[in-house]
Amino acid sequence: MPGISPFRALRYDEAVAGPLPELVAPPYDVIDDEARSAYLARSPYNVVHLTLPDSPAEAERTLGDWRAQGVLREEEPALWFVAQDYVGPDGVARTREGLAAAIEVTPYADGEVLPHERTHAGPKEERLQILRATRTQLEPIFLLYDAEPPFTRPGDEPALDVAEGDVRTRLWRLPAEAVDLDVPLLIADGHHRYETAVAFREEHPSATRTFAVLVSSRSPGLEIFPTHRLVARLAAEPALAPTAGWDRDALALYRGGKYFHVDSDDELDARAVERYAQNGVRYTPYAEEAVAAVDRGEAEAAFLVRAPSVSQVAAFARRGETMPQKSTFFYPKLTSGLLFFPL
Repeated sequence: MPGISPFRALRYDEAVAGPLPELVAPPYDVIDDEARSAYLARSPYNVVHLTLPDSPAEAERTLGDWRAQGVLREEEPALWFVAQDYVGPDGVARTREGLAAAIEVTPYADGEVLPHERTHAGPKEERLQILRATRTQLEPIFLLYDAEPPFTRPGDEPALDVAEGDVRTRLWRLPAEAVDLDVPLLIADGHHRYETAVAFREEHPSATRTFAVLVSSRSPGLEIFPTHRLVARLAAEPALAPTAGWDRDALALYRGGKYFHVDSDDELDARAVERYAQNGVRYTPYAEEAVAAVDRGEAEAAFLVRAPSVSQVAAFARRGETMPQKSTFFYPKLTSGLLFFPL
């Protein structure tokens, strides 16, 4: 299994950079142009200056300047306990806990780190150019493992405590000792970043590690949420049975002000929907938004899907299969800008 070890992190010195809430942001791949402009304007030291720069060369210059000015300082090797307090799309408050650590970078063929989604060449090349320029992993990968957590939350005050959006993230420093989980790691979020790390290791054999937040699949705060489908026009008519309302335990379709049960023998609702909606599909994690869009005439129908379980996602990964786009919605995202990993 991949080695899991402490790492020497870079982190903001708030005495130089300013308050942490002005410095952090969501991951690069959920920030649109409008949000990018807002984060760039929030602080000259906001992490988006690195994760979404105008060019890789700009990211390299910026990171070098920040290190020289003391905006970022280097920590002693450590592991970090991570806790995220959030309210999910279902309105339930939860706390998801994990471990920030360095992991060994290995190809998927080795079976130590498993994917469940397809990736695209464009984003990977963009991330690789920035990694080549900065030689720093700027954002962690989100990994799952099927074992009991090796640490419990420390009882003292966290070293870092910040709210970004509706998510509060706290970090505690842990002893600098290696961890042996002895199970494969499943990528929940960050496929492009992980594959970029693999490509970089092929170019630079000494770059053997990247960093990640590892969450136990047995953690009570871990939840996969559904991503419902809004369909501009159905490509085929599914077998339907009227229901009095939305049956959350079945794949459902909403149109014309009515709910229907969709007869499907597929283990994955997202894959079943692909039979009936190949084009013009939009996504939302909020069922009420999907229903309202249909009522407004913005879509012919909405498929209200069930989220896959962690065990289902892991089964797909072990079989070497990839799931359809937006089959999984791991919320919340990991906040960027708390720790960086120089290579």
